[in-house]
Amino acid sequence: MTALFPGLKIESAELRLIRLPLLTPFVISTGTMTEKHILLLTLRAEGIEGYAEGVMDPYPDYLEETISGSLTFLREVILPQVIGRRFANAAELGAILDPWRGHRMAKAMVDMAMWDLWAKALNLPLSVALGGVREAVDTGVSLGIADIPTTLARVESAVQAGYRRIKLKIKRGHDLDMLAAVRDRFPHAKLTVDANTDYRLTDLPLLKAMDDFALDYIEQPLAFDDIHDHVKVQEKLLTAICLDESIRSATDARKALVAGACRVINIKVGRVGGHTAAHAIHDLCAAFDVPVWCGGMLEAGIGRAHNIHLSTLANFTKPGDVSSASRYFPRDIVNEPLEVEAGRMAVPKTGPGIGVTLDRAFLDTVTGLREDITP
Repeated sequence: MTALFPGLKIESAELRLIRLPLLTPFVISTGTMTEKHILLLTLRAEGIEGYAEGVMDPYPDYLEETISGSLTFLREVILPQVIGRRFANAAELGAILDPWRGHRMAKAMVDMAMWDLWAKALNLPLSVALGGVREAVDTGVSLGIADIPTTLARVESAVQAGYRRIKLKIKRGHDLDMLAAVRDRFPHAKLTVDANTDYRLTDLPLLKAMDDFALDYIEQPLAFDDIHDHVKVQEKLLTAICLDESIRSATDARKALVAGACRVINIKVGRVGGHTAAHAIHDLCAAFDVPVWCGGMLEAGIGRAHNIHLSTLANFTKPGDVSSASRYFPRDIVNEPLEVEAGRMAVPKTGPGIGVTLDRAFLDTVTGLREDITP
């Protein structure tokens, strides 16, 4: 950092808890979601605002973190250490975040908001600040669990919309028959499945049977904290295993790749601790010649914009979960429509940073809690 630009001093922060209804209930193996609860962070520095969404849920049904726990951790531990301090760059956050165990989703919020601030201070799109190489990214769509006729109709709609990968949520008892029906109707579609940890080693014959459906990969079939047993599954399958919940850090990714637990990794910036950690995992996977893709957590416009910018990095070679916001929400919290065209999502560039602006009037109507944190 040169003397001409002595970094950014964080002056205050705002936390909001918002609730957005979903257009259609989203069903996965662990439950059904009818509305999305989002913790939204704003960091303010020298006339600039940086934004980030948290991807934690109200209850620990995806990973251990919860909204209530993250709110307390941010309010009482992390943000008081950040506010009032000058940062030469986003990487300097590590001195504050790294000593605390876990809480990667909460840490991600601070890291992502700082990266947004940083890119805005440099008058750059976040994608450029991160080292991205694309102006638009290939997109896939994630379809929740439904009966076979409904699933076929949803796949048809996704194919017609031009999505370049279709991910089907599966669980025990809702897998092979559904896959057979979809593959029969759509023999050339690029299909993947996501088990959200519903299977066990005893289900290996069933997972092996999925080799018959020419899937690009099977995502997280076993436990959320497992790497060892995924090795045993990957050894037996022709289809690639993709790990999601099991990968919290570059260290986890290294262990999984060295052991042979997977051949694809899903990077969710909100899961792994932010852009700094996501970039490290991306670079590690590139060194192993293993492709990555950007997973989604039903983010609203702020989180979706962060995902799009991250997806411009070179090793994001598989379509990610950055589908149109209008598939999920009647109205988004940003002014700019984040919509797919011909299977691709353009990098939002309404100004520097993440390139979207808050619809503040609407945001106020869906905010259930707001806290300002000052020195």
